[in-house]
Amino acid sequence: MSTHITADPTATGTAVFPSRPEWLTLSAALSDEVPLIADREGIVVTIAPGAGAGAPACFYPALDLIELDGDRIKIDPATAKPSDPSDRARYAGAWGAFTHECGHAKHSTWKTPDGTPPHVAEAAWLLEEARMEAAHVRRRPDDRHWLRASTKEIVAADLFADPSTPPTMTKPDAARSAALLLGRVDAAILTHKETAPLAAVAEQILGADTLRKLRVLWRKALRTADDDADTMIELGRKWCDIVGNDPDPAPDPTGDPSALSDAVNAVLGNVARAVAKHRPPRDPAARAARQRARESAAAAAAHEAREKVFNTDGPRDGDTETAGTRQPTAQERAAARALGRALTTAGIRDRVTVKSTSPVPPGRLRMRGALAADAQRAAGAIPTAQPFTRTTRTPVPTPPLRVGIACDVSGSTRAVTESVASTAWIIANAARHTTTPTQTSTVIFGNHVRPITRPGTIPTEVTLFHARDDWEDIPTALDALDGALGLSRPDAARLLVVVSDGQYRDQPRIDGQKRLDRLRATGCAVLWLTLGDRDTPLAGATVHRLIHHNLQTIAHPSGTVILYCSCMWLKECATPADADTEAAHHLATAPPATDIATAIGRAATAALRAAR
Repeated sequence: MSTHITADPTATGTAVFPSRPEWLTLSAALSDEVPLIADREGIVVTIAPGAGAGAPACFYPALDLIELDGDRIKIDPATAKPSDPSDRARYAGAWGAFTHECGHAKHSTWKTPDGTPPHVAEAAWLLEEARMEAAHVRRRPDDRHWLRASTKEIVAADLFADPSTPPTMTKPDAARSAALLLGRVDAAILTHKETAPLAAVAEQILGADTLRKLRVLWRKALRTADDDADTMIELGRKWCDIVGNDPDPAPDPTGDPSALSDAVNAVLGNVARAVAKHRPPRDPAARAARQRARESAAAAAAHEAREKVFNTDGPRDGDTETAGTRQPTAQERAAARALGRALTTAGIRDRVTVKSTSPVPPGRLRMRGALAADAQRAAGAIPTAQPFTRTTRTPVPTPPLRVGIACDVSGSTRAVTESVASTAWIIANAARHTTTPTQTSTVIFGNHVRPITRPGTIPTEVTLFHARDDWEDIPTALDALDGALGLSRPDAARLLVVVSDGQYRDQPRIDGQKRLDRLRATGCAVLWLTLGDRDTPLAGATVHRLIHHNLQTIAHPSGTVILYCSCMWLKECATPADADTEAAHHLATAPPATDIATAIGRAATAALRAAR
């Protein structure tokens, strides 16, 4: 039996409280923490000098009692505040030992069957140590840090219960050390690097084949259920068959205890140093509070940006200027209708599949269920079996759609402002052609952020703008759209469309990436329309290349003409007449606006599906 779990139903606690009342206060405080860690009520904790039945910590299953020895565990009862997660790092070993015993209270629920040979029971409970910790960290992964911090206290108590007889160079001692330390590696508590000194010595003593067989046993134990006593006892029996029937042989005066005990001490030292360098896990409640604070600050920033950008009485000085409006072309109107049809289905969710059973058709007959029903009738019972199964697929209501559009008007986009303005109008105007409720809003960003269309309005004219700013305030643009449309609120299908080359300064890029990551984390889809092959969109967005043509000519004194297009097409012509012919031919290859809108619709659909 482990030195820190006492399954004897007649055992009594060993604590005798001294005159200092701090131990009683600390015991009550630790008892309050048990339900959260052990996921069960009714466990009493006693911490006092001399408690623990000779071990640093001990669990009494029959008494629902955890005892911790105040002499052997480093903790000051006058200053310890176990309810404060930030205080636990001061006494990490003590908190880890307490967590270990809580793990026994939750997961060590199997009992030794009557008549089990003592050596078999001892081996089974030896395997229980790593099995229990593996089960505990699967349920509470953050507790791995505390279990590692208590390795020295817990394992040393099991291996060095009698300091005068440390582990010797015998097979039982080597096997016991391997189960307690190497077994914790497979339990994902310790690491191979930390336990390498013991692995080498254990293989030297046991032999590679024997160590492999023992590893198979403790790995099977790690997969055993909490209440499966039969399997644990069977594993204990096989352990004894490999190691021997006497788990604690008398010390061999001729044996050399140095190699094995030194290896164990080296492992404990490695773990202690690694734990000291590792930051303790943060309290989930504290993490949640910090997350709420961050969300509150982000929402406040979005509200402030919305008021600043969409307030009609706001300042209109500085750059980031519009350049008038024009009527949309017939192609742009057709493109808006095509995109509207695409957006109508973009937010549609997949049908929900529900499997149900029934005692009568319709459905597929399961013979097992039919035989069970026949058996129930033959026994004179009312049949409860439901042999028919069927699958139904229920449509999910299409949610409303909110689309925010941010257009870059910095100087690097000067050559494509006409295409950007046209694309922004097509996306915003598509809202009037959707069959689902759709809201859009458009802003341009450069040195400042200016509104083009406000939420709830549908543009009838294409707004043009200049592109001569030397800054890209994309963080404010994203905040303004979030505040205006609620892009971070998961009550609709949400799509953010950014039309930009992504050529930003370092700080706007860093801040913009944070905003984009936050929106994506809330389920908002992000579609980035790039303008060229060398564009650098922010990470995480669905990227689609916007095809556009904007020709410029450069006349050479020799009479040749160089044609340059914003789509990166370049052509040198011998005469101006040849240049006119080539230009007309190139412009004729431009895809129709409806094709562009359809491609944007497909990209938007992909972005929305990826965000679900």
